[in-house]
Amino acid sequence: MNLLASPNSMATNPTLAVLGFKRQLVYHLHLWAFIAVAPLVMVQWQNGNHLLATILTLFCANAVLVIAFLRLKGTYFLQGRLFPLLAVVSATYSTAINGHAGLYWAYPAAVALYFLLPLKEANISNIIFISVMAVISFLKFPEADFWRITFSLGLSCIFAMIFAWLVGRLQQELTRLATTDPLTGCLNRSQLADILNSQIQIRERYERVSSMVLIDLDYFKTINDRWGHLAGDKVLKEVTLRLRKRLRESDQLFRIGGEEFMMVLPETRQKDADTLAHQLLTSISARPFLDDIRLTASASVAEVYQGETWSVWLNRADQALYDAKSRGRNQVVNAPRPASAPEPGTDENPATAVNEGEASV
Repeated sequence: MNLLASPNSMATNPTLAVLGFKRQLVYHLHLWAFIAVAPLVMVQWQNGNHLLATILTLFCANAVLVIAFLRLKGTYFLQGRLFPLLAVVSATYSTAINGHAGLYWAYPAAVALYFLLPLKEANISNIIFISVMAVISFLKFPEADFWRITFSLGLSCIFAMIFAWLVGRLQQELTRLATTDPLTGCLNRSQLADILNSQIQIRERYERVSSMVLIDLDYFKTINDRWGHLAGDKVLKEVTLRLRKRLRESDQLFRIGGEEFMMVLPETRQKDADTLAHQLLTSISARPFLDDIRLTASASVAEVYQGETWSVWLNRADQALYDAKSRGRNQVVNAPRPASAPEPGTDENPATAVNEGEASV
């Protein structure tokens, strides 16, 4: 994956899009910092400030390495920890030896911490930074300048902290809105491929099986036609609650259509998923919804096999769900083993013990 690609190229996954923006920010911050600081190396060296010139050289070298690693390897060199450290040390030492000329670099250094470090780390680092700068200012400048420097640098950090906190909250909220169904709170299709692929990788690497269950509510259109769409929405919310009560914390619930739900069940063989599917259909049909609205559902179960892609896995489950509905609804149908799948041993795959036709509720 190109970590510097535009987030638009990763729009199918909102989490990757956010990550793309972050890495572009890191890239440009290091690039422009290098352009701004590189000339100062020679200036400080010519002025006889050899230690500061050496620190600035390390700062530039780190920026070049970060840019190179992002470009060539797609990784973040040392997670960017050297940038804030070297920036703070450079600004502090420059202020100590150059006075106001070095002080001007303290402000961008303090703000940069909030772009490169987690919020808590940035706060701790800036508290230490401001404290050190306050001591240097008290010793180096008149008292009036000491107070101005301390408070202006502190306010700059507070403003940057508030901005970083709000951006983080906005990022979380936008990601939540982009990845969940607004009516039921279930996951939506935006992360479907990635989650199914992650289960396939676990199956390939560690021989740990996963299964999916598809559930489609029977004759749901009649509820909207008879009781209205508001009642239909309430039924969907209640169905979601009933499904969640039967799922584990590690299970993931999707709403992938108007009245169609999908459950991804890690570490679950087809036989156990079939048992759960029956329980889920029973929880839907056992009690009425709202004003005595009776509802049933059809379901399919499919275990992932080695060599399958996520689309093939989902297609097998879809076909089994179609069979369940065509055979009369209100039942569970297990997806048959793909023809290309190797024959499992008796102890390896209990799916052989599952009736691969229908299993009535």
